[in-house]
Amino acid sequence: MAGILRGEIRWADLNPTRGNEQSGLRPVLVLSHDVFNERSGTVIATALTSQPQKAGFPLTIPIESAALPKKSWVKISQIRTLSVERVGKKIGSVSTEEIMRVIEGLNEIIGR
Repeated sequence: MAGILRGEIRWADLNPTRGNEQSGLRPVLVLSHDVFNERSGTVIATALTSQPQKAGFPLTIPIESAALPKKSWVKISQIRTLSVERVGKKIGSVSTEEIMRVIEGLNEIIGR
């Protein structure tokens, strides 16, 4: 599948999973650069949730720029590399500023 762009929110099939991983068909935010997505056959993405979150930054970040049907949060700790075969229809996209906030949160978690 060509044309998966950084900052897009897309449906993805996250099954099979184990333990506390996010599962099922759910929205994900694509973090990897466009060239990587096109050439590697994979994307790096993080799961979204519409369930209110107790954890704040850096574990979750509210999505504000995308016109989603429900208030949603990026679950930064639920980052995955997915085959483009798992990635489906585009739901929306986020601003460059929101992508940078997600990456900043990821850097906090991994200890940059």
